[in-house]
Amino acid sequence: MREPVPVGITMGDAAGIGPEIIVKACAQGLKAPAVVYGDAGAMRRAAALLGARLDIAEIVDASQAQGGPGRIEVISCTPPLPADLPVGRASAAAGQAAYDYLCAAIDEAQAGRIRAIVTAPLSKHSMHLAGIDQPGHTEILAERSHTADFAMMLANDELRVLLVTIHMALADVPAAITPQAEARAIRLADRACRQMGIERPRIAVAGLNPHAGEDGKFGREDLDIIAPAIAQAHADGLDASGPWPGDTIFMRARRGEFDIVVAQYHDQGLIPVKYLGVDQGVNVTVGLPFVRTSVDHGTAFDIAWKGVADHASLVAAFDLALAMTP
Repeated sequence: MREPVPVGITMGDAAGIGPEIIVKACAQGLKAPAVVYGDAGAMRRAAALLGARLDIAEIVDASQAQGGPGRIEVISCTPPLPADLPVGRASAAAGQAAYDYLCAAIDEAQAGRIRAIVTAPLSKHSMHLAGIDQPGHTEILAERSHTADFAMMLANDELRVLLVTIHMALADVPAAITPQAEARAIRLADRACRQMGIERPRIAVAGLNPHAGEDGKFGREDLDIIAPAIAQAHADGLDASGPWPGDTIFMRARRGEFDIVVAQYHDQGLIPVKYLGVDQGVNVTVGLPFVRTSVDHGTAFDIAWKGVADHASLVAAFDLALAMTP
């Protein structure tokens, strides 16, 4: 009987907590086979640090995966990182390697050799030191998979939030709030919820301005751009409503009135989710031709390689990836 297609886990920045949380998650036991795109030496050092009795085996690609308890299969898609790589701080070597791990996983997901991608954190600073001008995972995933319509969603047991705009200066957000961007976000929010098993998602759209613009008193984006996009989505058969004031809509969604909130910009949407706790939060890139989930935290350089990093968000991301794939 054919073994299940594994989930791909990218190691992220080797100087951060990625190797540790992957080792902890694998030692605890995952619910499906997995392969790690990363550095075998870093994974072995992390296992030794944690006293985890795990066999770290190098393979060429996911088609060679054998699985089995007590074993982590690593696809070393770059030259080995130096054993004395400085930990707890950004470096060009770690940034380039983290980017290469992600690209290799994307290619294998596109080829159908892995069923989903789960990403450990990378460092934007490290990537920039390596000359990689990308703001984060989301944009790399979209660019390499040639995906035009995509969005970032964060989710936990209490709240789901999808962003209209992602990594940009707050001063640039109003110009990016267009009818097309709103329509895309609402459509992707509906798609994401359906992938998570919600048959008819109830979508709440947050306003951009205080009090959702107060009928144009505090800005006209809510009245002239966001509201018409919501009306069109509703006419197209989606259960979308708003724009709702951003200071109350997340509370209403948390209480069960809505299945997902479409937020207009990064901090508007991410602060409510992260306030509930990053240990169970999951970042999902919606719109890709494959499922991608991620931890809801960064590289945590301040605690990296001290053996204290919490792997709960990685496990939550892995479990959600399974739930969103056949």
